[in-house]
Amino acid sequence: MKTKVTFRHVKTQPELQEAALEAAERFEKFYSGITSTDIIFKNEADKIVEFTVRVQGNTLIAKESSDEFHKSLNEASDKMIRQLRKRKEKIYQNV
Repeated sequence: MKTKVTFRHVKTQPELQEAALEAAERFEKFYSGITSTDIIFKNEADKIVEFTVRVQGNTLIAKESSDEFHKSLNEASDKMIRQLRKRKEKIYQNV
């Protein structure tokens, strides 16, 4: 799985980058067909974290904003895990 971390309007922060990569690695535990993950940190009115995960022909997106990046990262990660679980259940129901 390819993982790309981007910081927009904010300096690169190694601890955030490491936390984002760990979150992306956790996704594979919930769904094994992930081909790539893009993680974007945006510093606008709020601190926004966006995950874009590509899985076998589809794209899943989870976006969250709050007053700090770590909180946004955790909430967006939880949203993505829910989406991955739902997708996995849907696939196994159709088999």
